[in-house]
Amino acid sequence: MSPEFTSLSQLLEHIAKTAKRRQRVSLDLVVREVGQRSFAPLLLLVGIILFSPLSGIPGVPTLMAILVLLVAVQLLLGRQHFWLPQWMLKRSVPERKLLKALDWLYGPARFIDRWLRPRLTFLVRRTGTYVIAAICAVIALALPAMEIIPFSATTAGLALTAFGLALVTHDGLLAVLAFVFTGLLVMMVLLGLLGLL
Repeated sequence: MSPEFTSLSQLLEHIAKTAKRRQRVSLDLVVREVGQRSFAPLLLLVGIILFSPLSGIPGVPTLMAILVLLVAVQLLLGRQHFWLPQWMLKRSVPERKLLKALDWLYGPARFIDRWLRPRLTFLVRRTGTYVIAAICAVIALALPAMEIIPFSATTAGLALTAFGLALVTHDGLLAVLAFVFTGLLVMMVLLGLLGLL
């Protein structure tokens, strides 16, 4: 049975505990540990990876984009258990790199957790969840292009983390903030693409 997370710190600590004493940590292991049946922890996991130094590894933003797109589409179609391809689940990172990224995130996570609480819950239940899933799918479609636009993948990670946290903690105000991050991301990508033309 998958654990229930009520804060960002809890999720980070759980991933760190899972990763310790392993040479490499696969996506399959982490997904199974955070809960393959729940959209919110998976979305939060992707956001954390993209916001952390791990997003600098070539191909990671695109891999995370595929993961978000697959899960978001399956949620919108009403599936209860998310299917993910084996080639994706077999991808792994060294334990040292993962733990270093988690250490980097602990401070901000504790600060953020102090401000989270259930509010404006209509934005993060039922219809709100489907709206968030649709927006996350759009972000996922744009993520491969973000590999060539500086800081855009990190901003996408911030938006996805905020959406995931909003769903985990039932904080609709955080969902509103995530919508703002998404708007900033859209402007950043458009300006970046115009700069490349």
